[in-house]
Amino acid sequence: MAVVQVTIVPSGPAGASISKYVAHCLDVLEESGLKYQLTPMATVIEGDLDRVMEAVLRMHEETFGGEVVRVLTSISIDDRRDKSVSIDGKLAAVRRHRTE
Repeated sequence: MAVVQVTIVPSGPAGASISKYVAHCLDVLEESGLKYQLTPMATVIEGDLDRVMEAVLRMHEETFGGEVVRVLTSISIDDRRDKSVSIDGKLAAVRRHRTE
């Protein structure tokens, strides 16, 4: 299982707000059934890497249309092969260090 952070930024729409595009991307994630967590600056997705990348590609492609003529997508992937990783597990590991 992988944990993937993705930021999708459309270019070309009137105004600086991108929240409606983020909302549409979250609809895509809901349909995928993947676990995700929205943050103020990115979305973190957990799951099989192939399924996550398929969802990210769909989110990227579906952002185009209307006034959007350019989409910048940034992806960070944490894909461990020695043990399973998860959103909750990564957060718990940091919290353990804060209480030591």
